Amino acid sequence: MDRLQSLQSWAKLQLNDSECYLKPASNDASFRSYWRVFSQDKTYIIMDAPPEHEDCIPFITISQILNNSGVLVPIVKAQDLKQGFLLLTDLGTVQYLNVLNKNTFKALYNDACDALHTIQQQTTHENIPEYNSQLLSKELCLFEEWFISEHLGINLNLGQKSTLDNALKLLIDNALNQPQTFVHRDYHSRNLMKTKNNNPGILDFQDAVIGPITYDLVSLLKDCYISWDKSLVNELSDKFRQKYNLLNDTNINSKQWQRWFDLMGVQRHLKVLGIFCRLNYRDDKPGYLKDLNLTLHYVYQVCSQYDELQPLMNLIKDITPNMDTLCKP
Repeated sequence: MDRLQSLQSWAKLQLNDSECYLKPASNDASFRSYWRVFSQDKTYIIMDAPPEHEDCIPFITISQILNNSGVLVPIVKAQDLKQGFLLLTDLGTVQYLNVLNKNTFKALYNDACDALHTIQQQTTHENIPEYNSQLLSKELCLFEEWFISEHLGINLNLGQKSTLDNALKLLIDNALNQPQTFVHRDYHSRNLMKTKNNNPGILDFQDAVIGPITYDLVSLLKDCYISWDKSLVNELSDKFRQKYNLLNDTNINSKQWQRWFDLMGVQRHLKVLGIFCRLNYRDDKPGYLKDLNLTLHYVYQVCSQYDELQPLMNLIKDITPNMDTLCKP
């Protein structure tokens, strides 16, 4: 029996419905895949997470934490950890990315920011790993390994390596110096579903950590799959800051917040450049390469505004062909 047949048999058993059937729902930037199950007048989602590659326990744990906080996430209805199958509630088919435009972004982003405030206020920090310097450093290494070495085919010399290391230390320090909270870690338009009630539905949260307060916000507002005017992004970010201060009885000023937000974005986007290239060269998923230019543009945009990031920008310009052309919005 192949894996799809095993999925079908398991679904029929869990739903007590010999007539239920499966259709592909989506793929993932990992080894996971998702199937929509049609059973009588209801639909469900099965997450297929091959146990030799994926661990279902973090998904189950974080799902419970987020559900308890009051935001909308898939609920685990049944599980088979040995096979790597989870039966989940279905949050629908409408991704934020599919419906975001100049007429809808305000309402959709307000909902997404409100949900993020709820998560930061209401989630427990227990049983969630820390986004510590080791993990931040490990992620940033993906930029050199997969974007610079594998994608560009360049081996940095000692001077270039020192420049990169200094920049990465600056970015790690920026992350660690922020107040620490629940971090989804991929809070963007492909992981948010437009729903009728308690919008948005939130997916792909199994890698959550306790980390910097601006991480999820920059993932949302400087999305690698869709971009918005810089002034609008900064306006929404500062609106979030003001509400954060109110909810937490803090007084983070706009200058400090903007720096945290901007440098946090560089950290994330350098990591994502590495991940997109790894998905292509290691996992045979070339579709993400088309998003390299926007991601690189975000890095370029921020580095041009901060003197301490000028060496990083100069390095990237030196090693990236047609950098100025690529980084136009």
